[in-house]
Amino acid sequence: MRKLLSFIFISSISSTLFAQTGKVSDNLSMQSKILKMDRKYAVYLPPDYETSQRSYPVLYLLHGYTDNQTGWVQFGEIMHIADAAIKSGKATAMIIVMPDADTGIPGYVNDAKGEWRYEDFFFQEFMPYIEKTYRIRPDKHYRAVAGLSMGGGGSFYFALHHPELFSSACPLSAATDAAILDSLTNFRYTKGITGKAREDYYKNYDVLSLIETMPDDQKKAVRWYIDCGDDDFLFEGNSLVHIAMRKKEIPHEFRIRDGVHNWVYWRSALPEVLEFVSMAFHQ
Repeated sequence: MRKLLSFIFISSISSTLFAQTGKVSDNLSMQSKILKMDRKYAVYLPPDYETSQRSYPVLYLLHGYTDNQTGWVQFGEIMHIADAAIKSGKATAMIIVMPDADTGIPGYVNDAKGEWRYEDFFFQEFMPYIEKTYRIRPDKHYRAVAGLSMGGGGSFYFALHHPELFSSACPLSAATDAAILDSLTNFRYTKGITGKAREDYYKNYDVLSLIETMPDDQKKAVRWYIDCGDDDFLFEGNSLVHIAMRKKEIPHEFRIRDGVHNWVYWRSALPEVLEFVSMAFHQ
């Protein structure tokens, strides 16, 4: 009888641990002085976050145009995919943070006049707030950025502007030219700016220009994983980035898979992203 009770007790504990899942909150907010408003974000906490005292690596996961911080939660199935990757050993336990970049002027950039400074907000306010609020290891080796479409562009900008802060960057179906997004927002990034000033602004958010001017000693500063569907309308831009990186001898992984610009494709890409960033976290 005692052996039977012990067996039942152990089995119960094992079942509880096996059934343990991560936790997602998608309506959190913080106050921004730079943007003069509250900013929302979503966060995924790994299955053992509540029961451990350890600190975790972090992945900043950026949404696309017309989405917000709930995109990767609602359509990207972040909790299911991250839980499965962690339980299988494909990915290490990590915190995944998804900021809203749809409120105000959509995008992950500062505008040309400095009146809307989303990129400054991200690095000066949002990232420090997140890494103080959660048990995150505040070190380049344990920090990564990824995103889709507009967020893929954001992944490029953030890692190219701040290679000292990210171990890995994973742009998916990325918008590589800020001028395209500027036109979609009725040129709100460059309102009132013309001529060379506008050209210089676009160069600061043009992936090909940033790659061309990358210092040689920064070539290996970030591990790159670039992924785009073969029938995606952004296929050409991502292919040109791949070619430019090859010419510049910047190490990177480049994937062209069967697919279009949709959530089916990005959900299929996410497990590979989690595995790729985990490899850097373990180095």
